Amino acid sequence: MKTFLSVLLTGVLLLGLNAFTFQKAPEEWVVPEKYQKMQNPTDADDDDNLEIGEELYMKHCKSCHGKEGLGDGPKANEQEGELGDFSSEDFQGQSDGALFYKTTFGRDDMPNYEKKMPDDEDRWLIINYMRELSE
Repeated sequence: MKTFLSVLLTGVLLLGLNAFTFQKAPEEWVVPEKYQKMQNPTDADDDDNLEIGEELYMKHCKSCHGKEGLGDGPKANEQEGELGDFSSEDFQGQSDGALFYKTTFGRDDMPNYEKKMPDDEDRWLIINYMRELSE
């Protein structure tokens, strides 16, 4: 009986440890060079632009990314991928064009906003607001 319990316990432990080996690390989100080099055509210092960007962020992004962009929105737990921290150096170190690409085309749980928000300017304004989250 002790042998059976030992084998059973060992099997359960091995299965539990095995579950961690199947979690794959997030793949790098490759952004085409064309987008990497894109310049934001909106004025990031314009208060009206920042206000519009904040309104759009609260409408389209807050539910997953959270009010402060920390990845802690009410729907964050439903997402499988890493939501990121918009205040982090890694996030803020991306070009506006890279953020525009990611916001426009999405991937995995990140929706594609090209159709949901068809005006490019709206996405650029959100990026301006996301830059404010580092402060």
